[in-house]
Amino acid sequence: MKSYDVLIVGGGMAGVSLGFELSADRSVGLLEMEATLAFHTTGRSAATFLESYGGPQIRALTISSRVFLENPPETFESALLRPLPLLFVAPEGRGDLLRQLQADVSLLVPDVRLVDADEARGLNPLLAPGYAELAMLEPRAMEIDVHAVHQGFVRGMRRRQGEIRTSTKVAGASYCDGLWTLTDAQGERFQAPVVVNAAGAWADEVAGLAGVSPVGIMPLRRTIFMLAAPGGVDTSRLPLTGDIDGTWYVKPEGPQLLCSPADEVLQPPSDARPDEIQIARALDVINAATTIGSRHVRSAWAGLRNFVPDRVPVVGFEPVAEGFFWFAGQGGYGIQTAPAMARAGAALIRGEEVPEDIRQRGLTAADLARDRPGITALAEH
Repeated sequence: MKSYDVLIVGGGMAGVSLGFELSADRSVGLLEMEATLAFHTTGRSAATFLESYGGPQIRALTISSRVFLENPPETFESALLRPLPLLFVAPEGRGDLLRQLQADVSLLVPDVRLVDADEARGLNPLLAPGYAELAMLEPRAMEIDVHAVHQGFVRGMRRRQGEIRTSTKVAGASYCDGLWTLTDAQGERFQAPVVVNAAGAWADEVAGLAGVSPVGIMPLRRTIFMLAAPGGVDTSRLPLTGDIDGTWYVKPEGPQLLCSPADEVLQPPSDARPDEIQIARALDVINAATTIGSRHVRSAWAGLRNFVPDRVPVVGFEPVAEGFFWFAGQGGYGIQTAPAMARAGAALIRGEEVPEDIRQRGLTAADLARDRPGITALAEH
C-alpha cells in the first residue's frame, strides 16, 4: 500500500499542473492509465493562448495564467509562448455578433479591437475578397509549446518528490476512516485522504468507481488536419484566423496550415479519430472563406474536448463524498488556463480561497464548485 497526502487520477495537463502546485507542501501520487502521459487531449491540442476565448470565467483563468507562462520556474527549460495574433472574422451579415463579442471581451482584454474588411485582408492576405464584413484582432494572442509546458510541470512535480505512475488504470475506489483507497487493474493499492479526479473524458467513470454522481462530462471530438500553404505565402506573418460562428479556423504551422472544422461531436471516452466528413466540410468552408483552394490533406488527427453542460470547469470538493475533489471539464481551454486553475485547485484543497489575482478578475470558488446552481440538474438531464 502506497500512501500519500493527495492522489491525482490523470496525467494530462490538468493532473500534472495540480500535482506540481500541491507537491510544494504535500506528498502527491499521480496515477495515469496510459503508458505515456498526455496521450489523449493534452497531446492533441492546437496550442494557442487566447485571452478572448471562452466565457468570463475562462477569460479570468487565462489572463491569470499569463504571468506564469511568460516567466515560468526553472523546471521549464524553454520559452513557452511565442506571438501569434488572433483574427476573428465575421462574414457578411454577422458583424453585429462580432461587435457584441468585442464589447464583452474588452472588459478584461482591453487591447482587443475591431478592424474593417480591408485591414483584415491586410493582416491575412489569404482571406477571400468580399468574405468578411468585420473582424476582431487580439494582438497579444500567443502560441503555446504544449509539450514544454507539460514537461515543465512533470519535472517540477518530480523535483518536489511527487510520484508519477503510468500504466496504472484505477479499477476500484473505496473510502473508510478518512482515507480513500484506489486499486488499479493489477490489484495494487494506493491510499490518501484526498483523491483528485483529473481524468478528463473519463472523469465521470472515475467518479462512478468512487460511488460519486457524475457531473455530465461531454467528450466532444475535434478534428484537425494539415494543408500545404499556397506558394509564395509567408506563413510566419499570418495570424490564427477563424470565423465568429465557429465553423472553421486556420493556424500557421511552419510551412503548413493547421486547419479545423471546429467540430464538436459527442462520443464516448476513447482514443479519438478524425472524421473524414468533417474534413470535407471544413475544406469547403475554408476554401469559400479563403484563397487557399486546397483539396489535399497532408495529415489529420482528432482529440476530445471535455465540457460539463455549462462549459465552466468543475474545481472543488464533492459535497456528499468527503475528500473527493473534482478537477475536470476544462473543455478547449485546459492548456491556456492550466497555471491559474492549478493554483486555484491547490488553494481549495488546502482550505484557502481562490488566489487574489484570480478573484480580482471576477472568479470565485462558487463559480467552479460542483454544487453551483444548475449544474446538478444539467448533468442529470
